[in-house]
Amino acid sequence: MRVTNLITLLSLAGACSSPDAARTTDTTTSAPMPEPPDTTRARTVTAQSDTLKVVRQQHPFSAPGAPDVFTLAVRGTSLLTGEATFTITDATGQVIFREMLSSADLEASMVYEMKTPTATPAKREAFIRRRLDTFFAERNFHKPALGPQETYAPGDLDRATWDDLHQRPEAVSFHYLVGKEDKRRIVWSPLKKQVVRLASFGG
Repeated sequence: MRVTNLITLLSLAGACSSPDAARTTDTTTSAPMPEPPDTTRARTVTAQSDTLKVVRQQHPFSAPGAPDVFTLAVRGTSLLTGEATFTITDATGQVIFREMLSSADLEASMVYEMKTPTATPAKREAFIRRRLDTFFAERNFHKPALGPQETYAPGDLDRATWDDLHQRPEAVSFHYLVGKEDKRRIVWSPLKKQVVRLASFGG
């Protein structure tokens, strides 16, 4: 009788514990495993990988005593086909001017130096490099931005802004050539609180 009762108790205990054990096993095996980070998809090209040449120069421009950073960065597969980004960043890190220039914009004035009808790719690239290296030369910055003998001419700038700049001997303009003959000059306008373009500068 004791043996019979013992067998019965063991059977009941096994019946009660089996579902729990099964559930525990199921929970362990079915829980989703976190996927490892996919390092195989990391980008092989960085933002700077296509940068061919960068030139920078600090110079007073938008605020006295706090030089701005003038930057010209050429990106692409070749200096002969790349694109240049011209930016001016103030002392607080804010970009106050941005302009896109093509390699053709930088190369076009080479025609005035050529002794032959054509130039080799190596000579063309050397010319562009020289343009880049001298783009922010000191001779391209002028103070005052507007000379005392200059007179207003209708164009890119309104009269009120021009008059304000004309009365500021501390204003600095920057001159640069685009293409063969587009002689541009820009200046920071305290009145407008932005970079404005003045009439083209002379030869």
